[in-house]
Amino acid sequence: MTALTRILFPLPDYRRTAGSLFQWWESRRLTYNLFVGGTGLVSLAAMTLFSVLPPRGQPIGFLWRGVIVYGVLANVGYSLGWMAEMGMRVLWGDEAPYAGPALFRQGLSFAVGLTLLPIPLAMISWVVRLVGRFFS
Repeated sequence: MTALTRILFPLPDYRRTAGSLFQWWESRRLTYNLFVGGTGLVSLAAMTLFSVLPPRGQPIGFLWRGVIVYGVLANVGYSLGWMAEMGMRVLWGDEAPYAGPALFRQGLSFAVGLTLLPIPLAMISWVVRLVGRFFS
């Protein structure tokens, strides 16, 4: 089993108590933050690159507040995974699905995709500047 397979397809928490579900999710938070944070660095680098390509736009600088707010919101969203799984357990009891691995995968995919969204937006901004330069 590869490392990526172990990350994306972990075994579910079979005990499914509140404490064990919380521990299951918290044991993966660092991995989640490394993936989303690494993706954020790629997005910041790409946005910086597109802002300095000719014709030059406004330099973006480094937006500390935005990075911190985004990181906090990403972790709040991550915490919703544990709450959703626990909610299913409370509502459906033993009939609740072992949803942790799927919720983790879907949440990680969503967070990484959302974190990559500034790249095509920066690219579109650069193309608009470039086309505008030819027609001005």
